[in-house]
Amino acid sequence: MKKFVIGIGGVTNGGKTTLAQKLQKHLPNCSVISQDDFFKPPSEIETDKNGFLQYDVLEALNMEKMMSTVSCWMKSPRHSPVSTDWRNAEEVPILIIEGFLLFNFKPLETVWNRRYFLTIPYEECKRRRSTRVYEPPDPEGYFDGHVWPMYLKHRGEIESIEEIVYLDGTKSEEELFSQVYEDLRQELAKQKLSCKASLEGSSE
Repeated sequence: MKKFVIGIGGVTNGGKTTLAQKLQKHLPNCSVISQDDFFKPPSEIETDKNGFLQYDVLEALNMEKMMSTVSCWMKSPRHSPVSTDWRNAEEVPILIIEGFLLFNFKPLETVWNRRYFLTIPYEECKRRRSTRVYEPPDPEGYFDGHVWPMYLKHRGEIESIEEIVYLDGTKSEEELFSQVYEDLRQELAKQKLSCKASLEGSSE
């Protein structure tokens, strides 16, 4: 069975979850996995020399468990724990994986059909972060001492990946949704044509 897997990565508070949820409402047979659901408990998170909990690194996440969830969906898109009701049995199953450290994780490299990365400037990111409530809460200096430096480091690691589509997270939710939705409609149409051509070729 053909499948289509979308990655929505990017900066903290960039709009990843909102975009994923909007797309899920409009794409048939679409399931969502959120990387934030796989954080380890605070007792297992390391601290740096400043006493900052190191949440913005892969080691803070149970990526083995996340990969297991992805693999479960890949094997059975209709019946995995994250699957939603199928609205159209003829349409390809779609999985959206959203999170801040997706494209730096090598085992996921082979699953993507389309990758998006949301960016926002430093000042806007800091402003948005200050309006969110975290548990545990951000200590003073955490954004400048850990969050933003880790974002810059991880973004630098993926800059050589040509297939990533970068998105301006300062655009309105509707603008971002329209841009990505139209792009995905075109990509899904290409896949459908490719599948049809393959089937016709194999029957000759």
